[in-house]
Amino acid sequence: MTVSSRIASTGPHLVVAMLALGALLGGCAKRTAEADTLAFGPDDVRERHPIVLRDAPRSLDVFVGRNGGTLDARQAEDVAGFAREFRRSGKGGLVAEVPTGARRDYATHDTLSGIRAALARGGVSPNALSVRSYPVQDPGLASPIRLTFASLQAGLPHNCGQWPTDLGSSEFRFSSSNAPYWNLGCASQATLAAQVADPIDLVRSREEGRPDMVKRMGAIAKIREGRDPSTQYRQATPQINSTVGGSN
Repeated sequence: MTVSSRIASTGPHLVVAMLALGALLGGCAKRTAEADTLAFGPDDVRERHPIVLRDAPRSLDVFVGRNGGTLDARQAEDVAGFAREFRRSGKGGLVAEVPTGARRDYATHDTLSGIRAALARGGVSPNALSVRSYPVQDPGLASPIRLTFASLQAGLPHNCGQWPTDLGSSEFRFSSSNAPYWNLGCASQATLAAQVADPIDLVRSREEGRPDMVKRMGAIAKIREGRDPSTQYRQATPQINSTVGGSN
């Protein structure tokens, strides 16, 4: 058999083998690309850990007093502040989940009456409160009355602390890429989302307030007179050696 005849006879088998090898390499390349996306991620922290807005419940636990009666000063102030927050950013209604089955129905009823009075001081009508019940699982544990309402909140779409790749020297491809690891910046983004006063501020800016006309006219008068319109702070900055230790 000549060389040409051998090539001709093995040609179909060779083509099939090459196609199978190409499919395997293509699958590996796809898995590698997916792994790179998960391990490396976008370089911009705002794309790796974006801050999103969603409606989420906001709750306050009011603990039932041992002997019932009105709320103490701390819990009364907490409920009044919760009522003001509900008026400012609440959506829908305000719900109170009341424990049942702990043989403290009278104390729970008195605590609920104190909650209604504190809500009224915060500007929320007691009639706006919907009451539901939940069974007490363990009478030995505290079973609070939980106040809940829905509000617009900022947060991350995933939890922090994910480490999809090894940061050590075991993965040379990742170590030599000089790419930011996945969890970098997640805590900062989550903290920013938790600290923002109004989540809508992350979407658009607020309107400018009214200018101080007295200050503006005073600055214009100084410019007309050829004087410096900037504010002069006359409070002297203390020297470090005069406030800490001093000289002997």
